[in-house]
Order: sequence, then C-alpha cells, then structure tokens
Amino acid sequence: MAKKVVATLKKQGAGKGVTKVIKMIKSDKTGAYTFVEDIIAVDNVKDFFANA
Repeated sequence: MAKKVVATLKKQGAGKGVTKVIKMIKSDKTGAYTFVEDIIAVDNVKDFFANA
C-alpha cells in the first residue's frame, strides 16, 4: 500500500509569501509576443506588472 509522502514533505508556512507571475510583452520590431516569468514576493506583484 502506498504511503502519502507529499504530506510529510510539505513544511508548514513555506511558500506563502511568494507567487509565480507571467507577463506577456509584445515586441515593437516583429510584433511577436514574449513571456517573462518570475517568482517574486506577493508585495511586489503590482510593481512587476506596472513596469514594462
């Protein structure tokens, strides 16, 4: 019978202060879209999307 290893590996409170953000940016030169992704603190999400 399989054991639930996932529950034992998860630490309490870990990862609650960060989030993964993905921003789509259109190139002026070619018109193609590129994606910028980053893992940042929850407090900095608005700043990440405000800066192009």
